Amino acid sequence: MSPLRPLLCLAAAIACTAAAATASGPSREIAQALAREDGRLLYREEHWHLPDGGRLVLYRCPDGTPFARKRVAAGPSAEAPDFAFEDGRDGYREGVRSGAAGREVYVRARTDAAEQRAPLRVPAAAVVDAGFDAVVRARWDALAAGTRLSFLLPSRLDFVPVRIVDHGRAAAAAPTRRLRMTLDTWFGFAVPAVELVYDASSRRLLTFSGTGTIRDGRGRHRPVRIVFDAAPPAPATDAALAAARDAPLDGRCAL
Repeated sequence: MSPLRPLLCLAAAIACTAAAATASGPSREIAQALAREDGRLLYREEHWHLPDGGRLVLYRCPDGTPFARKRVAAGPSAEAPDFAFEDGRDGYREGVRSGAAGREVYVRARTDAAEQRAPLRVPAAAVVDAGFDAVVRARWDALAAGTRLSFLLPSRLDFVPVRIVDHGRAAAAAPTRRLRMTLDTWFGFAVPAVELVYDASSRRLLTFSGTGTIRDGRGRHRPVRIVFDAAPPAPATDAALAAARDAPLDGRCAL
């Protein structure tokens, strides 16, 4: 696999939609990740929206067993937050963290591998993980003309250039808006694009089509279609959130 192909493995990042938590507690929504070739259910995602603006995503095998989790902090900025992703199947980890010495990006390929890390220097118009959603909402009207960004790719410990264009919105009154994201380099044509469908009124992500972040049993990133429930996020209890936050990642689905 090309070292740049994971650029478009952004399902876990982009699919952290911006629905707000309720004033008094968290809210939750569910998405299904389907195989592009036959529509088979590969896994489910539970997206928890926290009162402080943070996020929690729990990934479950088709049988319901959790196998991966991502935590997204409320800061230090909406477009470039700290985050931590872990896949319990093999110990893969990646993220961005802040400390006394500044921020750093890190990645670990598996449980027995050494962690790689580098200082995080955030360029202008930069996006980190779920910050993509904040960018879309903030630049909603400007997207028609196209938007260029630098997207963090933890596996490379660096940012790579991407371009987002409005793709297929017939009129201002259309109920949905379609966006396409591509690698913004001369060889970008060789990398599969990401297709996104948003609700035009709420600016809530409805579907994602592209190469997913979650790897299959052979460690390959596969094409997926992620579909969110039509209903908006529903209020959830603190106890349910705590259970999702602390659940053992012992799922062994091969996807």
